[in-house]
Amino acid sequence: MNLTERLRSVVRPSRGGESAAHEDPHTCGPGPTDGLSPASVDPAYCHSPCDTFDGEWRESRGERYVVIDRSYPPGHRHGRAVVADNAPGSDCSWPALALLEPSIGQSRVLFIDVETTGLAGGAGTYAFLVGCGWFEGATFKVRQFLLARYGAERGLLEDVAGTAADAGALVTYNGKTFDVPLLETRFLFHRMTASFAGMPHVDILHSARRLWRTAPYRPLNGVGASLGGPRASCCLDSLEESILGHVREDDVPGYAIPSRYFQYVRSGDERPLAAVLEHNRLDLLSLALLTARAAQLLEEGAEAAQTAREAYGLGCLYLRAGRLQDARACFARAESMESTATAGTADSCVSAEALRALAVLDRRSRRYDDAAAAWRRLLALRACPPRLMLEASEALAVHHEHRERDLHLARDLARESLQFATSGSRATAVRHRLTRLDRKLAFPKSARRAGQTTFPLFNPQF
Repeated sequence: MNLTERLRSVVRPSRGGESAAHEDPHTCGPGPTDGLSPASVDPAYCHSPCDTFDGEWRESRGERYVVIDRSYPPGHRHGRAVVADNAPGSDCSWPALALLEPSIGQSRVLFIDVETTGLAGGAGTYAFLVGCGWFEGATFKVRQFLLARYGAERGLLEDVAGTAADAGALVTYNGKTFDVPLLETRFLFHRMTASFAGMPHVDILHSARRLWRTAPYRPLNGVGASLGGPRASCCLDSLEESILGHVREDDVPGYAIPSRYFQYVRSGDERPLAAVLEHNRLDLLSLALLTARAAQLLEEGAEAAQTAREAYGLGCLYLRAGRLQDARACFARAESMESTATAGTADSCVSAEALRALAVLDRRSRRYDDAAAAWRRLLALRACPPRLMLEASEALAVHHEHRERDLHLARDLARESLQFATSGSRATAVRHRLTRLDRKLAFPKSARRAGQTTFPLFNPQF
């Protein structure tokens, strides 16, 4: 047998095995058309995923996939959270989410989370498990679509599109970057149009970073700078533990999920997928409960915040939505929580950030005296990062130079800020300000009182 014949015997299965695989309604792994020989599937593991996972087969164009339905009753506890306490209104929507996505309105919300064969993306990455969740009254329902055979992908996507068509908005966790673009790629691969294309989409990851991450996020238009230091984890399972109080036991890590599916593809053993299905269901439930918590905060305002971090992040969300009064109230609440925080802790540092945001907001609103008072309180904090000390000193120096006309105090503040300069350019700017203040102080005081603002053209002192 030459090399060509040997290769053909490897990649081309026998006809008898192919027909047998198609005739068996309980075949669980990919068929020979997927590149596997029937000999590669262990007969001991050829059970139906429907029997193992209590699902049902659905067929489209002769190919089958599995649909699994689960329900979480109103009294179900997920850590400290109860499903019924976090259910939306009668229209299955949270109006407060309009602050995050104005076009969402009062639409019925669908939660989506997918498990894939990898993170590379592109046409070679399959979404082998698509999980959808929604509220029906006070019950949370989950429907999972499992790709048991690659040839069934088109039918599976059509079923997913039908489920999404009943909703008016999507909620995901990092879905704008990964889940939804991947699904849209799979729809495009089959020359189909996703029913959720153009649908209002709220990615809770961005709000969760503002509300619950230990280290503050990037600045929002100059209001709310980062504290620096290592970036805290904002993974869904981390927030599930810290915010909801639920700790997963024997959970499969995300990096191991593709290998479990490939093991199922190679051997036909569906048992490793049980943990993957449970992982996906918990992700959907946690996503729904975290969304409910964010909506509650947005609806109730500053008084609903339980920590300085939460109050500060909520203020930034209000600021982004243009609700300045609510933002100011949240920043003030974050500052008030500093009295109960230990110096150097996350909450005390967040209080410093909240004071900075409050000062910047007052300055933009031309409330200069209130802004100056906030800068002074910032300088008096027990724990204040040096960069904020520098910014507060510079802001007060400008205030006293140009508004209060107290040049001596402005010079003292400028000199104080020099010790906090973190770069050569900042130090040069501070020295330039000191030089200007010294020149103004050397100018006759009577001329300053008379309103003269320019120096004499020929003055031997300059």
